[in-house]
Order: sequence, then structure tokens, then C-alpha cells
Amino acid sequence: MSEMTQATTARCEGRLHDPSIDLSTDPRLHPGLRAALGALGLDGHAAPPPLDRGAPPAAVAEYVGGAHAAFESLYAVLPCEWPGEGPGVDLVRRTESVRGVDGHDIPLHIVRPADASGPLPAVIYLHGGGMTILNTENDVHRRWSRDLAATGMVVVTVDFRNAWTPEGTNPFPTGLRDCASALDWVHEHRADLGISKIVLEGESGGGNLVLATALEAKRSGRLDRIDGVYAMVPFISGGYGWSTERKLRELPSLVENDGHYIGCAMMDLLVTVYDPTGENAENPLCWPYSATTADVEGLPPHVITVNELDPLRDEGIAYFRTLQRAGVPVVGKVNLGLTHGADMSFRQAVADAYRATVRDIHGFARSL
Repeated sequence: MSEMTQATTARCEGRLHDPSIDLSTDPRLHPGLRAALGALGLDGHAAPPPLDRGAPPAAVAEYVGGAHAAFESLYAVLPCEWPGEGPGVDLVRRTESVRGVDGHDIPLHIVRPADASGPLPAVIYLHGGGMTILNTENDVHRRWSRDLAATGMVVVTVDFRNAWTPEGTNPFPTGLRDCASALDWVHEHRADLGISKIVLEGESGGGNLVLATALEAKRSGRLDRIDGVYAMVPFISGGYGWSTERKLRELPSLVENDGHYIGCAMMDLLVTVYDPTGENAENPLCWPYSATTADVEGLPPHVITVNELDPLRDEGIAYFRTLQRAGVPVVGKVNLGLTHGADMSFRQAVADAYRATVRDIHGFARSL
């Protein structure tokens, strides 16, 4: 076998190797995560939706609302306790209401160590859900915020408007505007909040929003508000309905890991709600994958993390490469054996990865 053939074979994993493979048969899967997903019946191939982006908007919205309810139910039952875990650090929490640029009131949930003295680094946390679903105040997101704060940071969780709500839709750029308004408020209240540095941090759709918020801040001359950006498994291409040929050419993980916990067909419906007309398909503020080196030049230090068994893996790597080409200080990390967002949502199943991610975010914030 030639060296070229060996290299090609080595890259053919997951569904690129065998289109029938699912998580139960993928040998790369973390054993703890395998057990957790199996117990929940999520170790098979994620079922595709019964409709596509060509369906009537009301039908798409109904499906997306069902996806929201399903993920909320999952987050409510995920085991999260560690054996022998004590009461932990005493934390204090409060909620502020901030008036956004379009007159909407945005709740900010602020948590910090009770006995902290002196300025602390702050994390502005933007939760996942494809910018479209999931509640800010669910068990997984609250636990994540508390665990970050317990390392000695102030965590500000932004209750931005999802693109889907039971009352109707809030397409792009509604959520992004809420995040930008929250950033402005936190920056203006650095002294009151007792914070030294501001890091934008988020996973999946929240990863999109932290990257887009940084890009928007550069465009508007407000980069002084951001000291660092930490984007986990970012949902940034909008390319989940692309042809198979384009996926293989640009982002092969969309084929390799399709249906591993999340699937492209479902994500394409989230895209349809976030950008209904498709007019922003190449707008970096909507889909940061489209950003050029000129768009990102001069941005503050970034960390981009991706997970090996995630359909979104390669778009995060692509954004890392764009930052690197532009000379932005950036660190990239690949979490082996993990599905989408597992290192922040499956706290018990992959405890070592979860702890390592929390430590890394704290270390990044402290290093700035």
C-alpha cells in the first residue's frame, strides 16, 4: 500500500468509512459517553426530521419547537453529580435587566464567589442551541455557569432572544444585538462588577455568537470591550443543507459524523429559522465561517475547541486557520472521543474532559 493510500485510509473514519456506522459502533467514542448515551437511547443514528427547509414556515417552526422541548427534557435528566462531590465554593447570584439597542430588556444572570476580593476575570457566557433553541436557565447552563464561577471568576450569562420562541421568531440579527448590548453593559460596569478582564465564551450556537460579537465589535470600533474569546464546538457554517459534494470538499466532518448525537438535516432547519431568506449565507456576522483574514485581523486572543465525533468539527478548525493566517493569537484544541458539546453538557459521563475544559477557560482568562 502506498503512503498516499495509507494516509487516505487513515482519514476515512466514521460514516466516511462506513455509511451505516452510528455511535454504538464507532470505536472512537469515549467509553463513559458511550454508556451515558446508551442509557438514554441516544447511541444510534440521530433520526432525520420528517420535513426539510422547503416545508411551510409554520411547519418548520413547529418542528423546531419540538426540538427545543426535546433538548430541554434531555438537559433536565442528564446525570451531573460527581462521586464524593462536596458543597463546593459559596457563590452569590443576582439578575440585572439591561436595555438593548432596540429597546428590548435583556436579563443578565451574574454569579461570583461570595468571598472574592479584588478584581476577577469575567466570562460573558452565551449558551448553545443554534442561536434558535434552549433556555438560558436550564440545569446544564446553570451548572456550567456555577462551575466556571467557582474557579474564581465572575460569570455573566446572557438571556439573549432565541430565533425561535413560542410567541414567534426573532431571526438574525436579533440575538446578536442582544449579545452586543450585554457586552457594552458589562464593559461599562467593570468597576461595579469588580472585574479585570472580559472573555466571551460559548458552545455551539453560543460559539457562533461569541465569534460574531467579536467581529461586530471590530466593525463598530468597540474591540476595547473584549480581552479574549473562547469558542467551543462553534456552529458557524450554516452549510448543513449543502450538497454532499460540497460538504466533502470543504467540511467533511459534516458527512463523517452526521447523525452522531446531532444531524445535518435537523441543523439545517435551525438555519432556516435563524436566517429565513438565506440572504445572510455569506455574512460573517451571521455565519462566521465566511469571515476573511481581513475580517478577523486585529482581534483579541482566541481559543477554538472542537470535538472529534462532531459534525461541526471541521468548521471550527477552518475558523482557527483563518485566525492563524491573520496573525490573531489563537490556540486550537481537539477533544478526542467526544460528540458535540459533550465536555460541557455531559458533566458526569466525561468528568475529566469537563473539568479540563473549565480549568482551561479559567486559565485562559487569567492569562490575558
